Amino acid sequence: MSFCHKREFSATCLINKDIHRERKQERIIEHILTLQKVIDYIEEHVQEEMDPVHLAGLAGYSHYHFSKIFKKYTGYSTMDYVVKRKLQHALYELFCGKKVIDIALDYGFHTHAGFTKAFKKTFGSSPSLYKLHCPAVRPQKPDLMNLHKRNVGGIVLQPKLVSRQPFTVVGQTFESSMKNISFTRDEPAFWDERGLTDGDVERNLYRLFSPKRHGEYCMNINRNHEKFTYLFAVDYDEQHTLPEGYMIQKMPAANYAVFKTPAVSAEQFVSTIKGTWRYILEDWLPPSSYEVDEAVCDFEYYDEYCHYWDFEKIYMEIHLPIKKRAS
Repeated sequence: MSFCHKREFSATCLINKDIHRERKQERIIEHILTLQKVIDYIEEHVQEEMDPVHLAGLAGYSHYHFSKIFKKYTGYSTMDYVVKRKLQHALYELFCGKKVIDIALDYGFHTHAGFTKAFKKTFGSSPSLYKLHCPAVRPQKPDLMNLHKRNVGGIVLQPKLVSRQPFTVVGQTFESSMKNISFTRDEPAFWDERGLTDGDVERNLYRLFSPKRHGEYCMNINRNHEKFTYLFAVDYDEQHTLPEGYMIQKMPAANYAVFKTPAVSAEQFVSTIKGTWRYILEDWLPPSSYEVDEAVCDFEYYDEYCHYWDFEKIYMEIHLPIKKRAS
């Protein structure tokens, strides 16, 4: 092949790649707009019984194809999403003082026990215990296009609101001279930029301190705008001696909004973490009845569900300390 032909061939390949990329983006936008109509329908009929075949028909897809597309763009199976949205709307009804049995029947749960079981699975405690943590506003309707633009990787549902007693962690710190970073949320997934992904720090922490549960805390612990001190830590029971080069961080009692990032492939993990932080701070927090409690560290929490070698799709938790917004 002559030089001219090679150049023409390369130019043609580049054009074809651009066309392929544009068509792929067009298909993504088409899927998002179609699914948004279904998301809107679910919101408008959230108290009604729903059939996945009917929802697929609204999108103009077969049940099989719709199930695949819905899971790909939201991170949830169709009916799992429907149940979770019902429960999130039920939270507001609890806040308003409605009886649990009435809420259960209104949202299609045929028994008090069935509603309580589903509620506990989603929010970690029974409705009667969760009343103090119910949000004072209805959940926001998901905006798939906005989430797509933020590279979130799926739908971020209403967080669990939890009260934690004081606890202690132990770990290794990593200093950075980056300025204007006072909180973990200012530089999410910092471990990826510092090359802490080879597992050495994690293995040493488990070997030295033998925490009772698996999970790593990642947080900025320095409020000095001139320096970023990143702590990579595990739970500490104070029975182990503290080797040189490690530090203890005592966490005060606080209320947290706990968000799960959408389950994604390992390649999308970091961008999903960053996108979820943006969604929390720019979309969820402003219309909520909460503000960030800046006296407490926000942190990222990674347990076994972020192990890409064990799971095809992985996720983590973001713990944002909150307090009721002053009226």
